Amino acid sequence: MYQYLRGRRAIVFGLADVLLVALSLWLAFALRFDGALPLEYQGRFLYYFLILAALNVVFLSRERLYSFAWEFVSLKELTRLFRAVTYANVVFALIIFVLRENTVLFAGFPRSIIFINYFLNLIFVGGVRIAKRVWHETVRRRPISDAPRALIVGADSEGEHLIRDLLRAGGNSPFPIAIIDHRKERVGTSIHGVRVLGGIEIIPEAVKTHNIEHVIVALAAAEADTIREAVKYAREAGVKNIKIIPDTHELLTGRVTLTDFREIEIEDLLGRNPAKIETQKISEFVRDKTVLITGAAGSIGSELSQQTMAFGPKTLVLLDSNESDLYDLHMELLRSYPAKNLHSVVANIVNRDKMFKIIKKISPDVIFHAAAYKHVPLMEDFPDEAVETNLFGTLNVAEAAIRSRVPKFVLISTDKAINPTSVMGKTKRAAEIVTQELNKKGITRFVSVRFGNVIGSRGSVVPLFKEQIKSRSPLTVTHPDMTRYFMTIPEAALLVMEAGAAGEGGEIFMLDMGKPVKILEVAKEMIRLAGLRPDVDIPIVFIGIRPGEKIFEEVVSDEERRVGQTQWDKILITKNQNSKSSESVGENLRNLKSALAGGAEKTAAALDRFVV
Repeated sequence: MYQYLRGRRAIVFGLADVLLVALSLWLAFALRFDGALPLEYQGRFLYYFLILAALNVVFLSRERLYSFAWEFVSLKELTRLFRAVTYANVVFALIIFVLRENTVLFAGFPRSIIFINYFLNLIFVGGVRIAKRVWHETVRRRPISDAPRALIVGADSEGEHLIRDLLRAGGNSPFPIAIIDHRKERVGTSIHGVRVLGGIEIIPEAVKTHNIEHVIVALAAAEADTIREAVKYAREAGVKNIKIIPDTHELLTGRVTLTDFREIEIEDLLGRNPAKIETQKISEFVRDKTVLITGAAGSIGSELSQQTMAFGPKTLVLLDSNESDLYDLHMELLRSYPAKNLHSVVANIVNRDKMFKIIKKISPDVIFHAAAYKHVPLMEDFPDEAVETNLFGTLNVAEAAIRSRVPKFVLISTDKAINPTSVMGKTKRAAEIVTQELNKKGITRFVSVRFGNVIGSRGSVVPLFKEQIKSRSPLTVTHPDMTRYFMTIPEAALLVMEAGAAGEGGEIFMLDMGKPVKILEVAKEMIRLAGLRPDVDIPIVFIGIRPGEKIFEEVVSDEERRVGQTQWDKILITKNQNSKSSESVGENLRNLKSALAGGAEKTAAALDRFVV
């Protein structure tokens, strides 16, 4: 019977409202006339009730308050309810005042009844709905003894939503016992009856006092330093189950909720504040547009593809020379976005004629150029391949874009292009120079976006360390002082798109990478995350700096000046003061093309002359 009625929520609430309107109107008369309904109104009461009940149902339906699950009622729904009841009673009052002098039905109707009924109407109709949430959060609240005891870190909106969801959850979900927050003003307050005990430093004491089994970090918008401190204190307290809520970009997709918390990962601890992504600007940039992504099957390219699809392009074209990974990406995107217009193209960007044909056929509005060789030590041995792909491949795609009048071309660059010492860094710097020069020709606007190491990308240190930990092998670090800037793949992709939307042409955007992190500390932290002890369970060995590597990566070169902050968080602009002349760029390109035929040494020498 309960399930039958639950499936007919609108009918049940509609009937309840009709009865509550009758009750509030009768009580209004009773209060006005000392508990009795005068004889002169007894014959008319039914008509008053029918008019008022109809008005209430009409306006409540208009506000769509019969299609809402009231166990999740919030201030927004209560505002709509207030508006509906107010409208109903205002219309009822207007009917009375217009017809009061002309009809027997409303003759002598007491004006005070209108106001008394209005307030009773609000109390009854609103109260029955609020009662459902009170029931779910108090009477139906599961006993603490039935579930693992959890300590929530974070008393902001994320923490509030998480606690509310956990209190409603059943089964073996963690039960929130207390809250920890790093802001002093929150200490002593309560969220849904769960008290904020104190700052991060009291986690060990709270764990001991309240027999905590789980620590859940609800700090999606907080500094990574705070997360790192919370994890450190939780470990010291002996807590084995330390979790964190999903990232913002995962929540935006709608495929996960706050209660789908996950294990703490190295990305959460690398000391970088998350950017405030201007998603509306990105949406305007790619929605209903034809977007081409080169190098789509790579780490950055595949994430760009995922994020682009989420913003609803007219068509997305994936281009890569790796057909296996391209196929896998295509099928993954089709599973997530089955109704989208998606195409894959197997091609190599060094094939100039093919690039011109493909781009002419596609006629894209935006090109994200992510295709490149990026492995620093490997490219030291093959400078000719690096130049062919990273420079001349870029030139092929860029000139094809100009020919086909593509509005925007976004070059994915690297912080290794700043005062480059490696072949890879030099080729990317040369590509920046070339696209800046091409920005002067045609209608295509060229922008470059630089960023540092992307956590989890192919060839980066994090996947290497994971494999070494898995096999219980020593973790290999090149130098004790080796530092790098780190960024997560999803954030890097979104910031690239945001910078592309912001660029007017000719800029080199730098993504604010936060604080540099020692690779040695990354290694130690990853060992701890695996539940092991650095240099006890797994040793760390130093193997020496590899060819082309720097100990410290730079943020900006001496030849560049920072124009300043953009209006977009984490995106900076640089301009090169000593830009090369068109003649110099053309001559260097011709020299490099000739050097390619002479082998690796001649190519490397010509590349050096280009970027000096």
